[in-house]
Amino acid sequence: MTRDNHQDVAAMTTHVDAAYDEKQIQVLEGLEAVRKRPGMYIGSTDQNGLHHLVYEIVDNSVDEALAGYCDHIQVRLHADGSVSVEDNGRGFPIGLHPKLKRPAVEVCLTVLHAGGKFGGDGYKVSGGLHGVGASVVNALSEHMEVLVYQGGQVYQQEYKRGKIEYDLRAVGRTERTGTKVRFWPDTKSDQNPEGIFDEDASFRFEVLQSRMREMAFLNKGIRIDITDERVTPEDARSYHYEGGIVEFVKYINKNRSPLFPDPIYIEGLRNDVAVEVALQYNDSYQENTFAFANNVRTPEGGTHLVGFYAALTRSINDYGRRYKILKDADSNLRGEDVRESMAAVVSVKLKEPQFEGQTKSKLGNSEVRGIVDSLVFEQLGSYLEENPGTARVILDRCLGAARAREAARKARELTRRKSVLESASLPGKLADCSETDPTKCEIFLVEGNSAGGSAKSGRDRHYQAILPLRGKILNVEKTRLDRVLRNEEIKNMITAFGCGIGDDFDLSKLRYHRIVCMTDADVDGAHIRVLMLTFFYRYMRPLIEKGYVYIAMPPLYKVSRGKTERYVYNDEALEELLNEIGREPKPEIQRYKGLGEMSSEQLWTTTMNPETRTMMQVTVADAITADETFTLLMGDQVEPRREFIEQNYDLVADLDI
Repeated sequence: MTRDNHQDVAAMTTHVDAAYDEKQIQVLEGLEAVRKRPGMYIGSTDQNGLHHLVYEIVDNSVDEALAGYCDHIQVRLHADGSVSVEDNGRGFPIGLHPKLKRPAVEVCLTVLHAGGKFGGDGYKVSGGLHGVGASVVNALSEHMEVLVYQGGQVYQQEYKRGKIEYDLRAVGRTERTGTKVRFWPDTKSDQNPEGIFDEDASFRFEVLQSRMREMAFLNKGIRIDITDERVTPEDARSYHYEGGIVEFVKYINKNRSPLFPDPIYIEGLRNDVAVEVALQYNDSYQENTFAFANNVRTPEGGTHLVGFYAALTRSINDYGRRYKILKDADSNLRGEDVRESMAAVVSVKLKEPQFEGQTKSKLGNSEVRGIVDSLVFEQLGSYLEENPGTARVILDRCLGAARAREAARKARELTRRKSVLESASLPGKLADCSETDPTKCEIFLVEGNSAGGSAKSGRDRHYQAILPLRGKILNVEKTRLDRVLRNEEIKNMITAFGCGIGDDFDLSKLRYHRIVCMTDADVDGAHIRVLMLTFFYRYMRPLIEKGYVYIAMPPLYKVSRGKTERYVYNDEALEELLNEIGREPKPEIQRYKGLGEMSSEQLWTTTMNPETRTMMQVTVADAITADETFTLLMGDQVEPRREFIEQNYDLVADLDI
């Protein structure tokens, strides 16, 4: 045994349970297809798929926590590219499987659909597909090692691309229980051309630590440590939340001003479905609801979210009617009215979740809707009765949202495009393209008329459209939708895109599949870019989720020497170029203060020509982190924004924001 196999584990709590043994491991099918079709199991072979491997192993440890046998999980990113996940649960069963006559731990890690979840009584609730995830990770790893601490012994086995290297063997003594899995992803390289993962895929600590924090929020009492040993000094985080999702909601609202001190908390258990809901209203104009089923985020919602929304709307309307806050002549509040300004987390845990789609993006269990609906309606109704002051604050906020909704409806009608063929409905400043196939079309949102003129002259009119924007658009983070829809620049964008906004948004009507934010390479340009991205994220999020939003990368300098011209995009590149060509020939260096300083030919060559340009695609890897960042950068709280800038000075300086 190496020191690494023992470090930081002595203080872990131990649990032993005789009911979890080799008889609990059910076998459904083999592992053959995983390496041939990895996307079916982990979604992709890029960075996202790589992170999915870690989630699957962590899910196994969290399953132990849900069953009551684990309260500490350690995740380590090692300098050699491997990742280890260690827990203080019961440890994988090591007895012989009754059918396969092999150690149960080996079966779990080498046979697809083998685990304590499938048909046995190993787990009442399971987050990941326990057994599926472990064996898939093994199949997609160049090397995997498992250590099982159980019955006073340390057992070890290793695998290569899912194949057993040697039989399970005892390698030492221990007084603890638990499991440690360490794996080296099978990544492509010159030495390993048959690898699974993209050569440039690597683990991102910030992505993994965000997910670990989320898991700690969703499972109160558990502690999850994550350490990045690839950097010096090591980056280590520890997450432990006794308040669970109540603290999760406080975290979501940390850069906003809550309208009442503590989140409303609802919990209950019915028909073996455990329900937890926490919600709190704030001073923003956006809803931020995050739904989970068995610790798996369901971004497309599902029956648990439908039940929550129905109960929320009914409870608030009932209270408003009972206490005459809603008058007889008033219409009932709509769902969108009661959800504005709300931060909420909805978490359900059930024995047999039915996820729709390979990525588990939506919960389909029909019985969950009624269970969540009834629990939330009963407990939220009681809360409002017992807390009339808070109830009145919520009702007033909802009534304000209803009035703004009606104003927004009228404003929306003015921006709704009548027909693609009616050119009169397009913004006057839009220089449209002749192509009508949106998959071939792109629109450049250009800062200022001067740059807009250069872009219009330099573009390819067949497929490139130009929409000049005047100055800084409205900061939608601080504004309700009715005022957003009165902003001229935002109206022009909505009309040009053709897909509507908010509840009227229809992605099939989008006229351009590349929306390019093209602003100056200075502080003002970066601010305008963030304002645009905030608008897209808050009101047209599918544009970002589908990968339709891009950031143009105009050069910062033009370096001329004789008849040769070179363009560079930052100060570091300028230094490299000057070192390359030599400083004694004394090249002419021009720093572009704005896009308007470029001729149409220069703008085409450097920024718009698909053959020579560089663009960044905007993606949302983590909706919770993205929401936090937009709120921090564009919200009213000054001190958190100052701290962010101070802590991320290098990043901010590089981006010129």
